[in-house]
Amino acid sequence: MLQLEDQQTQQERPTLSVSLAKCEEDIRAAQSLRYRVFGEEMGARLQCREPGLDTDIYDPYCEHLLVRDEKTNEVVGTYRILTPEQSRRVGSYYSESEFDLTRLQHIRSSTVEVGRSCVHPDYRTGATIALLWAGLADFMGRNGYEYLIGCASVSMADGGHMAASLYEQLKTKYMSPVEWRVFPRCSLPIEALDRRADVEIPPLIRGYLRAGAYVCGDPAWDPDFNTADLFILLPMSRINPRYKRHFVDAA
Repeated sequence: MLQLEDQQTQQERPTLSVSLAKCEEDIRAAQSLRYRVFGEEMGARLQCREPGLDTDIYDPYCEHLLVRDEKTNEVVGTYRILTPEQSRRVGSYYSESEFDLTRLQHIRSSTVEVGRSCVHPDYRTGATIALLWAGLADFMGRNGYEYLIGCASVSMADGGHMAASLYEQLKTKYMSPVEWRVFPRCSLPIEALDRRADVEIPPLIRGYLRAGAYVCGDPAWDPDFNTADLFILLPMSRINPRYKRHFVDAA
């Protein structure tokens, strides 16, 4: 278990730790946090099998990474991790519902998918994000996986203009080689949107890009979450040396 103290006063600062879920109760705590963030805060249409929990068919096949406040034992951050072996068991990666991944078949056996990333509103600090990254780095390193993929979401509360402008900003610098391109099943109508807005890169996407990740094609529209999703691919061999020292080597 990795631990980190948040940068607040000594009296107030929570002690945070990161670990994988060990039991059903741990997973339910992650699903409860996801419901709070995605369902209540973001207004996503969640297909919940139990009130107050964000659940889907992928959850039983995933590892669930948890950040806890050690003083309260509350789960305040989470990621779920789907390995290539488990993706074969469930039948697909989650992102395949949004993108055609045909061009990534040759790396599939060493590719881990991450998703459902969220952090409690009171814990959206660098310390929480750092622990999630460290937990992911530790998982990848211990298991020898070479690629990380996932959908990075951008709100469409403004009708999609911010997402279109963000993509216009990113595509010239961060686009993947053509052999790693993916294709949205339900495309964001970029040409019909304002792509000239000066937008700030969301923290999660900024973290991926600073680490060395690629954007692998046009964004997809997810109507259930009302987000534009960018497909992100991070080869572990490409990780920025500063990130590697901070997360991978430290983990």
